[in-house]
Amino acid sequence: MSHDRYETPLAERYASKEMLALFSPDKKFSTWRKLWIALAEAEKELGLPIADGQIAEMRANILPIDYDYAREMERKFRHDVMAHVHTFGKAAPSAMPIIHLGATSCYVGDNADLIIMREALTLIRAKIVNVLSNLKTFALQYKSLPTLGFTHFQPAQLTTVGKRATLWMEDLLIDLESINFVISSLMFRGAKGTTGTQASFMSLFDGNHDKVKRLDRLTAEKMGFERIQPVTGQTYSRKQDSKVLAALAGVAESAHKFGTDVRLLAHLKEVEEPFEKGQIGSSAMAYKRNPMRSERICSLARFVISLSANPYYTHATQWFERTLDDSANRRMSISEAFLSADAILELLINITGGLVVYDKIIARRVAEELPFMATENIIMEAVKAGADRQAMHERVRIASIKAADNVKQLGLKNNMLELLANDKEIPLSAERIRKLLNPQDYTGRAPEQVAEFIEEHINPVLDEYSTALGKVVDIKV
Repeated sequence: MSHDRYETPLAERYASKEMLALFSPDKKFSTWRKLWIALAEAEKELGLPIADGQIAEMRANILPIDYDYAREMERKFRHDVMAHVHTFGKAAPSAMPIIHLGATSCYVGDNADLIIMREALTLIRAKIVNVLSNLKTFALQYKSLPTLGFTHFQPAQLTTVGKRATLWMEDLLIDLESINFVISSLMFRGAKGTTGTQASFMSLFDGNHDKVKRLDRLTAEKMGFERIQPVTGQTYSRKQDSKVLAALAGVAESAHKFGTDVRLLAHLKEVEEPFEKGQIGSSAMAYKRNPMRSERICSLARFVISLSANPYYTHATQWFERTLDDSANRRMSISEAFLSADAILELLINITGGLVVYDKIIARRVAEELPFMATENIIMEAVKAGADRQAMHERVRIASIKAADNVKQLGLKNNMLELLANDKEIPLSAERIRKLLNPQDYTGRAPEQVAEFIEEHINPVLDEYSTALGKVVDIKV
């Protein structure tokens, strides 16, 4: 690492080796070379005079790449694709006359981008699956643990810790569907020529439309694509980039929701992210256990969401068959969106694999609020014992106000149970009222919902992508 110039934190601190490799120069330019080989093979199969030896020499020299020579050529030509044509030709001299034959720069540039994005989306999908696997384990473990539910971040009815985790999982399932849709719908640019008319290939094949159409199909098949964009300008439609980054933004918004929830739970001292033995929460406050990983998720997520706007503007401002003002933007926005989404998922895997639950704190908070939530049940039980419903409603209302004042204004504990038990007009003993305050009676179908959701929706996904499971993450910094 150089310490006298800027290095992106995505490489230094956040993204995984796998994702960094996908957006590395080696991956990009070796993919260009594979595309040139696929084009040469297809052209040979369709009758152009290309020798087996030329293709073999190309295949033998996919890597390594002479980057010094490529930089020298780019200084000379001021054109990155032609620089790499000459660099490849230097490594495979017999093939130099036929490298890039009939193609435009976007044949390698755009098609390589599509290949890399598809592989990167597959990696994103694998990491989502690992997060879901971790959350499944967590949700099942705590499916029946009552916890205070919140609406507007105010106490609401009870839920369970496990049920809350299914809400995080549901968001990620929606993201997984989006990722799968984008992977399946990405269309190869193919061999379309300079403005998408295939005129150069029509010249090569003496006006044979069938061969030119077959060339387009063959190059796609050789690079593993079933779908080809039927018509293009010089570039594939930049709307494809919009779909990709929208899917990544979806992952980011789900992750931000999770990260925010964990940060709030940490404040409540109910659930915390992992905290290593030697970890320091604050340079000044030695007692602090800041939720720094969840905060990092939220920080990176906002970045990904903001990047997702770039391809919309890029496509909207393309002129006719193409302009080059997309290039610099795409070099940064696409790669950094993927690297950031990858970093987010690395953090999610790490956190969900080690969430810490403080059940006694959770139980205490439930006990503090449950008497208010049990008021309707208490009224009904009093009516069963012969009391008047309206009279009981009034007595419970008065007790609720008194108990709330004790908590909010006097800083005392919630003594509603005692107030009701001591009220002579309410025909219920303290023991009978206490039996109405069993937290499990107020969680509805939450435990069953957890089990059903996992069985019906999560397990099929984990089975389908079982080979992606088992990733262990040691996050940077």
